Amino acid sequence: MRQHISTKSFLERGGFGLLAFVALTVLAFDVLPAARLLLQALAPGGSFNPDAALSALSSRSALNAARASLETAFLSSLIALPLGGAVALALSVTDLRGRRIVSFLFVLSVMISPQVMALAFLHLAGPASPILNTLGLAPEAGSANPMLGRGGIVLVMGLHHAPLVYVVMSAGLKRIPSAVVEAACIDGAHPMRIVTDHLLPLLRPHLVGAALLAFVAGIGNFGIPALLGAPVNYLTLPVLIYRRLSSFGTGVLSDVAALGLLVAIIAIVCVAASQFLTRRGEVHLEQDVPLQPFWKLGRAGAAAEAFAGMVIAVTLILPMLSLFTAALVPSYGMPLTLSTITLDNFVEVLARQDVTVRAFLNSLLYAGGAACLLATFSIPVAYGLVRLMGPARILATALLEISYVLPGIVLAIACILLFLKPLPLVGVSLYATPWIIVFAYLARFLSVTLKPVLAGMEQIDMAQEEAAAIDGARLTQRLVDIVLPSLLPAAIAGGLMAFLLAFSELTVSALLWSAGTETIGVVLYNLEEAGLGSQASAVAIVTVTVVTLAMFTLNALGRYLPSGTLPWHCETEGALVPGHRLGRTGIQSEPTGQIEPRPVLST
Repeated sequence: MRQHISTKSFLERGGFGLLAFVALTVLAFDVLPAARLLLQALAPGGSFNPDAALSALSSRSALNAARASLETAFLSSLIALPLGGAVALALSVTDLRGRRIVSFLFVLSVMISPQVMALAFLHLAGPASPILNTLGLAPEAGSANPMLGRGGIVLVMGLHHAPLVYVVMSAGLKRIPSAVVEAACIDGAHPMRIVTDHLLPLLRPHLVGAALLAFVAGIGNFGIPALLGAPVNYLTLPVLIYRRLSSFGTGVLSDVAALGLLVAIIAIVCVAASQFLTRRGEVHLEQDVPLQPFWKLGRAGAAAEAFAGMVIAVTLILPMLSLFTAALVPSYGMPLTLSTITLDNFVEVLARQDVTVRAFLNSLLYAGGAACLLATFSIPVAYGLVRLMGPARILATALLEISYVLPGIVLAIACILLFLKPLPLVGVSLYATPWIIVFAYLARFLSVTLKPVLAGMEQIDMAQEEAAAIDGARLTQRLVDIVLPSLLPAAIAGGLMAFLLAFSELTVSALLWSAGTETIGVVLYNLEEAGLGSQASAVAIVTVTVVTLAMFTLNALGRYLPSGTLPWHCETEGALVPGHRLGRTGIQSEPTGQIEPRPVLST
């Protein structure tokens, strides 16, 4: 009877409706937006006309913006790669103290919205910097802010995207067996030689993949170039798209769709290459003995801790201190003294200004509502992908990544094209309503929410469901009684991760908001554009507080989640390779009286 149950088709198990739900989710949130963008770019007006797209792409402004996007993305990845890689190595192979705190704070810096980081660095430098004015180090009044232009964009994007490299590199290091290090230590290799001669060659695919991810993040970044490049007319492709739509409205949809398609192609190719390289270069363990810290730093520990502190200071503490001081002075540019400290900016944006209060409520409602919806239907989608789709799961999972891989500004264009006209059958238009923003959040962050839920679904034993089916339990009952309790923590974690990313984002909502539907990211950008830097800083501090609290909540859930769910999770402090102790030159074997079996390395 058991064998009979396990070989039943999904139709006999009652899974047809669930499979249809998965297919509809993929179609609505990923296939339709991408197809609509492609159709508008290549067939404006309904007739195939690629010449129109080529004309839009070959204009002088488009070529200049493309060059600016490529050079800032490339140069910023040259900063992100060594910085993120060095942090990954320091936290993964050494006995550095406080690894968990460093990892948490480093990843927190990338969870903060790009426009917030750009605003922070803008207020950190220049003649109007409250910090520099307080210290008497501000440049001469009237001099240009050094953060404006290409150099500032490259620096801020490089620092902001370094945690992405760290996450990829840390994942690669966790897949390397301890046997690699043990064998090198037996030969008397110094820890530095182990890193350079053994670990880095194994990490080469992850290095290339991390560099490509940092590059594509730079290509699609809108907030940093908008705040640091637009004031000096240094425009990247996302900023050019935003300017054209803001200036000319829907009449230039075909042109901006062509520009968006160019950005999308670059992003998809780079992400696909990154995924291919990292998967091809994965090291598979026949025994679960992953790499753990093996390098005892000794006297060099102080230097390593100073390096970690400097990284956190530059990527997080100094920018946040800059925002905080800017928010405490009556107007941007004044020095921070006992006589100038005020909380009026916080009172203004949290109580007096209707637009900022409404924006906070809107962001909480849109991001929170989208997160709750994603957490709710991520469970049936994950079940359908793992249990019902069979070989088609690979294609469905790849399609689900489309809307997240697309730069936010491109997804926003696709949503405008999709909902500009009333929906068929119902005759209702979502354009210029809150629902178009919620839809964009659902599409963009669905794959983020699904990742921990899919990991948890893989760990649920099929035997439990088969036993319930033998007792006559239908699919709905099995989902509620068996699957839901197991996946609930992962679904909550995925929803919180989506909320983290959606709450203060600007890239998607910059093109989708309308009067009354402003989000906090849009209001922050508009305040800075209007010259109200102190109020913008107060808004930024509040958003950073909300994001930090959400991350602390996620961190508290970490013990209930599958391994690798949280990107900032670090191994237990002081963890050693089993059966070994740390020595000054690496791992030294402890006498055990017997020969321990070694894990076999296979590729």
